Amino acid sequence: MTLERQLRFWLGALAGFVLFLWLFKGVLLPFVAGIALAYLLDPLADRLERLGLPRGIAALTIVLGIFLALVFGMILVMPLLGQQLSGLIERLPSLVARLQQLATPYFDGELRKLLGGDAKALEGGIQTALSQGAGWITRLLQSLWNGGQVVVSVLSILVISPVVAAYMLVDWDRMIARIDEWVPPRHRDTVRLLAGRMNDAVSGFVRGQVSVCLAMGAYYGLGLALVGLEFGLLIGLMAGLLGIIPYVGFGSGLVVGLIVALVQYWPDWHGLVLVAAIFAGGQALEGWVLTPNWVGRSVGLHPVWLLFSLFAFGSLFGFVGMLVAVPASAAIGVLARFAIDQYLTSSYYLQATEPGEDEAGE
Repeated sequence: MTLERQLRFWLGALAGFVLFLWLFKGVLLPFVAGIALAYLLDPLADRLERLGLPRGIAALTIVLGIFLALVFGMILVMPLLGQQLSGLIERLPSLVARLQQLATPYFDGELRKLLGGDAKALEGGIQTALSQGAGWITRLLQSLWNGGQVVVSVLSILVISPVVAAYMLVDWDRMIARIDEWVPPRHRDTVRLLAGRMNDAVSGFVRGQVSVCLAMGAYYGLGLALVGLEFGLLIGLMAGLLGIIPYVGFGSGLVVGLIVALVQYWPDWHGLVLVAAIFAGGQALEGWVLTPNWVGRSVGLHPVWLLFSLFAFGSLFGFVGMLVAVPASAAIGVLARFAIDQYLTSSYYLQATEPGEDEAGE
């Protein structure tokens, strides 16, 4: 097969895969979640199998334990989170009004002189922007909270994903071996090399970062709840979940937490200091302890590339796209680095260098 025909084949396969994702994105969520869960838990299943447990019993034990932990956590945490989310939706207009009231004095005096008497116009513009933003956020939260699709998605993940994960865990090694047999023998070493690099990148980031996000969500949520911040558990858990994108979870949680603390505690500064100290301690814990030990520093996923991939896949395929964004971006990064290495050692690149160019450059 010529290079042109190979290129056409792989481009056609890629186009077919993308079309499949786009057509069935509405029903893929529990299946993608189940496959992702099986991938994350496969090392644990291998370890239990080495200890003497049959593969099926090991897979069933792991999935059942994860399922029970999720159900137990939802029974304990979800009612409180639902109460805080509904309370935030109801309180959001009053929080914005209180924030406007606190900011009003700063639009008089020196600021008015600095702006040449137009401080009122700026104040009105800011108040309008805050009101419009609050209205938009309120409508968004209400649609998410009241939408039946969210409930269906959560139930499908809880019911279907564990079943898919159990079957995938049982057959994981056999599936990998069968896929390996499909690869042409003369390309098998190269494909195994690339697959190993992709697995290192994905496992190093996903397994480690998911663990970091869960730990930081628990830390922020419990810390903010203990200091008495309104909606503290909700803000902390969201900050932890958004931590999949470096600095986004910390930054958004800090801003929202300080705004709520400002409205709740002003003019007392102690609450603001406590909230800031919790996020500062969390950032130190994440950056100095958790990330170096759980994620590592050689994953190869730049934060900008990760952020772009999350937005791109999310806009194309919805929440399913966000689930596959990290492994897809890691795989694309591995392939791109391999392609660059092949280019730098190719005859096209080497022949493009004029004889004696290196000596002249020296």
